[in-house]
Amino acid sequence: MVAILMLLQYSTQLAVAAQVPALWVFGDSLVDDGNNNFLSSLAKANYRPYGIDFFQGPTGRFCNGRTIVDFLGEMLGLPYVPAFADPNTRGGRLLSGVNYASAAAGILDETGGNYGDRFSLSQQLINFETNLNDLRSMLGTGNLNLYLAKSIAVMVFGSNDYLNNYLMPPLYKSSYNYTPQQFADLLLNHYARQLVALHSLGLRKFLLAGVGPLGCIPNQRAMAPPGRCLDLVNQIVGPFNVGLRSMVQQLNDKFPGAIFVYGNTYGILGDMLNNPATYRFTTIDRGCCGIGRNQGQITCLPLSVPCPNRNEYLFWDAFHLTQAANEIVAQRAFRGSPNDCYPINVEQMAQL
Repeated sequence: MVAILMLLQYSTQLAVAAQVPALWVFGDSLVDDGNNNFLSSLAKANYRPYGIDFFQGPTGRFCNGRTIVDFLGEMLGLPYVPAFADPNTRGGRLLSGVNYASAAAGILDETGGNYGDRFSLSQQLINFETNLNDLRSMLGTGNLNLYLAKSIAVMVFGSNDYLNNYLMPPLYKSSYNYTPQQFADLLLNHYARQLVALHSLGLRKFLLAGVGPLGCIPNQRAMAPPGRCLDLVNQIVGPFNVGLRSMVQQLNDKFPGAIFVYGNTYGILGDMLNNPATYRFTTIDRGCCGIGRNQGQITCLPLSVPCPNRNEYLFWDAFHLTQAANEIVAQRAFRGSPNDCYPINVEQMAQL
């Protein structure tokens, strides 16, 4: 009875605006909201000027402000979901969802090892199961199953498997002999198994973000001819995105009671890169905060002075988007056409 009253009270609090009961976030630094603060990792953003435009200041978000999932959560009527590794993330704080994302994490366990500790995809699933045990004791099995089926899982993986694995052959010799297609197939096979595992745990609504045009981030532009993206890198990630979109269709066919959605990150960012004025961006080829060529050779360091016109920059640092860019990506994921989100968008998924 206590568990039912707790769930009813929580539902009443969110009933005015919330479109889903919870948001579960799995991924890398693009959506990490502080997990790496609690890990022995070089990949941290718990210092200024990170968070310079966020009301809480530096939280571990790799951005000047809000991330894509922060905006998606707002549009869904949910509070910002807490980081799994935060000791305060327990009890009632679990009810709106949890963020498991970890900077440098990849689909493959070894990805990102050059940065130290991180929660890989497989570890993030283990962490999710830990929270499910607590939720089950609070809500009961029947209520938990309904709650999970209505929730949305956001998955943002793949970038580090290229940047901090495949494209670093001296450090990751196990990936050295794969062709781009073979490596994409390796990633997708691992990914599919983990998605099936999440489905077996009760999740039914999934947004799977593709990999963006990595050859156009400041870190990669720093190695390209002046004024150009590193085209070879963009070509290398192509098979992963094509395969992920195809995998979404296969999973939807295999699990008719679930919905898997492909987020076309590459296409959305490509549009922003090709038509910056449409989005009021004046600078798309370098970071707002960073050092070296394209402000991308060394990322944003403590006490760095970032650009003052941050809303006009596509990239915040060597690897990550600004808050302004994150908002556009989130809006297109939420309400966009099938070119942005296939086969339906996040708003439509929430209504199922």
